[in-house]
Amino acid sequence: MLILIFYLLLLKIPLFMVRFINPRCFWKMKQNEDKDGDLKTGYFFFPRAVQGPVEKEYFQNMFNTQTPAEKCKFTLALAFTMDEVNRNPDLLPNKSLVFDFSADNFVRVSQLYTPIPTLKQDPNILPNYECKKGMTCNVMLTGPNWKTSMMLGTFMDLHKTQRAIHLTYGSFHPLLSDYEQFHYLYQMAPRDTSLALAMVSIIIYFRWNWIGLVISDNDQGTQFLLYLRREMEKNTVCFAFVNMIPISMQLYMSRVELYYNRIKTSSTNVVIIYGDTDSTLAVSFRMWKSRGLQRIWVITSQWDVTTSKRDFMLDSSHMTLAFAHHHGEISGFKNFVQTMNPLRYTDEYLARREWMNFNCEVSVSKYMTLKNYSLNASMEWLVVQTFDMDFNDGSYDIYNAVYALAHALHEMDLQQVDGNRHDSRCSKLNSFLKKINFTNPVGDRVNMNQKEKLQEEYDIFQIWNFHHGIRFKVKVGKYSPYFPHGQQLHVYEDMIEWATRNRQMPPSVCSADCSPGFRKFWQEGMAVCCFKCIPCSENEISNETNVDQCVKCPEDQYANIEQNQCIHRMVIFLSYEDPLGMALALMALCFSAFTALVLGVFVKHHDTPIVKANNRKLSYILLISLFFCFLCPLLFIGRPNSATCMLQQITFGVVFTVAVSTVLAKTVTVLLAFKVTVPGRMRYFLVSGTPNYIIAICTLIQVIICSVWLGASPPSVNVDAQSEHGHIIIVCSKGSVTAFYCVLGYLGCLAQVSFTVAFLSRNLPNTFNEAKFLTFSMLLFCCVWITFLPVYHSTKGKVMVAVEIFSILASSAGMLGCIFVPKCYIILLRPQEKCLQNIRVKSSCRTDIS
Repeated sequence: MLILIFYLLLLKIPLFMVRFINPRCFWKMKQNEDKDGDLKTGYFFFPRAVQGPVEKEYFQNMFNTQTPAEKCKFTLALAFTMDEVNRNPDLLPNKSLVFDFSADNFVRVSQLYTPIPTLKQDPNILPNYECKKGMTCNVMLTGPNWKTSMMLGTFMDLHKTQRAIHLTYGSFHPLLSDYEQFHYLYQMAPRDTSLALAMVSIIIYFRWNWIGLVISDNDQGTQFLLYLRREMEKNTVCFAFVNMIPISMQLYMSRVELYYNRIKTSSTNVVIIYGDTDSTLAVSFRMWKSRGLQRIWVITSQWDVTTSKRDFMLDSSHMTLAFAHHHGEISGFKNFVQTMNPLRYTDEYLARREWMNFNCEVSVSKYMTLKNYSLNASMEWLVVQTFDMDFNDGSYDIYNAVYALAHALHEMDLQQVDGNRHDSRCSKLNSFLKKINFTNPVGDRVNMNQKEKLQEEYDIFQIWNFHHGIRFKVKVGKYSPYFPHGQQLHVYEDMIEWATRNRQMPPSVCSADCSPGFRKFWQEGMAVCCFKCIPCSENEISNETNVDQCVKCPEDQYANIEQNQCIHRMVIFLSYEDPLGMALALMALCFSAFTALVLGVFVKHHDTPIVKANNRKLSYILLISLFFCFLCPLLFIGRPNSATCMLQQITFGVVFTVAVSTVLAKTVTVLLAFKVTVPGRMRYFLVSGTPNYIIAICTLIQVIICSVWLGASPPSVNVDAQSEHGHIIIVCSKGSVTAFYCVLGYLGCLAQVSFTVAFLSRNLPNTFNEAKFLTFSMLLFCCVWITFLPVYHSTKGKVMVAVEIFSILASSAGMLGCIFVPKCYIILLRPQEKCLQNIRVKSSCRTDIS
């Protein structure tokens, strides 16, 4: 203990710091008042147990001195906890916990680095001391600065004879968790194992994905960065920037404008601050606020004091979200503080203290009170409210440290453990502390076994400063890793609405949301959260925001104009309900009826020379084939199926082949009739009916072509969903296009031969000579189908079908009109000309060419 006392004297620790270690061991030293301005300030206390109860005035007298309020915040928490323990009859009976306090219970880190220069400057600092036997184990409580705890712990660890139990409060630091180096050191603050996940959860809840991060450039900051980056990558959240503030003040000053400009020019509205509150990072934070840099700051609880400035107000675009370790509500703290010094710690005084935060828990009564509050409320209204003072994380660590020490001492007393030597008693106390596992008065479990890594729960506060200098910590949410995934975060939207006057938080995204009908598009080098929005491709939709890929509509549906919904396509085919289909069907039926009528006329007047001319049987065959040609378009109208698709083309090809080959036979008959003048072989062909075999031969060839077509690649139903937007066109595909053109080509060849033969017969005698009519009919037939080809290929869908039907009707009507209409005219309207024609050729009306 001698070396420890000597070291504390070098740090200008007053005489009373040793008195409570042992009343019989004391020294004198010169006291100096510490000057403000050092960023890194630590507080240390030496709690001890004394026999018997402590007078009620013990703690009151301690705080009657004019000590700065900033130096009392942890001392008040320590005194409150000890008073609560001392009033507990089941814990340490017949004993009380006490500590000594003065304005010098703090030390700056700079002093820890310079004990030797201090000794040279003031030789009188060496103590006059007297120590007697019976020394007890020392217990030291230090914090909140981890460097203070580490250096004092290192000093005591170097001197094996001066063992002391070392309890720390403040933020958890991994360097202090090295058991090999710090055997007797306990960090009361829990590990921030869930902090990164809790922060990312609130970021996702508010739909932020573009976050700034400012951390201290040390091992702890780097470790937090790794944890946070891992959780952000899992949830597609990106860093807008990462400012790693150097520890060295000289290096920091050379880059101070760089760090400021990064935040100022960044498009993010949310910045996470993580690091030591007594470092260059804190200097940066205060400087950014003083220069009016408005952001949503996400901090941990130890940064409460740094954000507590009276000269700015927080609104929805300039607020602070603080994460604090969850703990039960400790009541009576405000009443205890006011009991210590009623004249000093008045309601108004406590309300104006920057470190005395009023904690607004979510309850119906308090929420209604806050909801009716206006910004113009008086100071008197605020101070009479029943809000208790907040017990922050550091104070709660002290609360648990005192209770842990009390439980350990209580167990030692129960087992009557005694140690003759100082280090033996410390070892015993240390072994009891390691095993301590208890539930504190507010219902939280405290486990001193630091090797167990527990997942921590967090309360989320919104810090709100009033123009009266009062600050409220409004609890707006809670995070618990013990709930099922997706239910770990609970946000109190009513409290957010009261605090911000709006349920919607300001956005913080790199790119605006891609609305339905658009998808994300990433360019090389861009962060995953930064993207452009491009419209979905043709016939693709997106009905949600920020989709990575659009979804293609099914074949029977199409995308609307906004490309956010698939609509069922309208099925299009040439139907009987369609005006065009109805008109073509009516035309086909009319022509068929007319053809049947002509056939009837010819049958009725079959004995007249005009009917007998050019082979009466061929006329009947031609009329019957034309009748079926006119009925053929009916197969093209209506919903196509496999049967109708094959019948369409086969029927068309065969029936038209019969018709055209019949015309060829008639033409050959006319040519032979007028060219044969003497008996011979040619007359034999004419009399024997040889031209009639032309029909059978030509038709057989077409049937063979159609059979090959059906065997190789028959016509089938084709569903066309691409030709017209929003429509499905059902048509019959040709199957083999080559076979289709072979059929047409063959018909064209027959028509060309017929036309040539008829053209050669055009100058023969005109008595019942139909060579000219046959020539003109074949000319019309060829013109129709030659015109058909380019028109057919320039149309689609039902119009294409209509073109083919029209060509069939037009070519059939041409043959019917050119060959049979003139004869019907003579038979029906000029019957007297039936025999007059024979006089001109000097032959009887009974002359039968056939």
